[in-house]
Amino acid sequence: QVQLVESGGGLVQAGGSLRLSCAASGRTFSSYAMGWFRQAPGKEREFVAGISWSGGSTGYADSVKGRFTISRDNAKNTVYLQMNSLKPEDTAVYYCAARREGWGNYYSRPHEYGYWGQGTQVTVSS
Repeated sequence: QVQLVESGGGLVQAGGSLRLSCAASGRTFSSYAMGWFRQAPGKEREFVAGISWSGGSTGYADSVKGRFTISRDNAKNTVYLQMNSLKPEDTAVYYCAARREGWGNYYSRPHEYGYWGQGTQVTVSS
């Protein structure tokens, strides 16, 4: 069992940056692949970025490649999402997700994750 708490969301102007954090409870954080998803009003939840348990494998949605970076610190039980060059279309609630895993993969579909945080709002003004 793992509990996830996101932080770092807020209001930022287009072109600005934010760093989201997701703190996980439990002593086996390094056994979990992690992901970031987002959901805008009226839209389905979509994959943003994923990272394997070791951090050795990462993946991104095409819409954020080159602008967002996912990373993790297993000693701090935390995964991060650095978001640069933000656009108004990045506005959404951002969710952290975890999946118990030991193969060194990341995952990009919501149903592949068993644990979710409560979300943090990111609003990008034009």
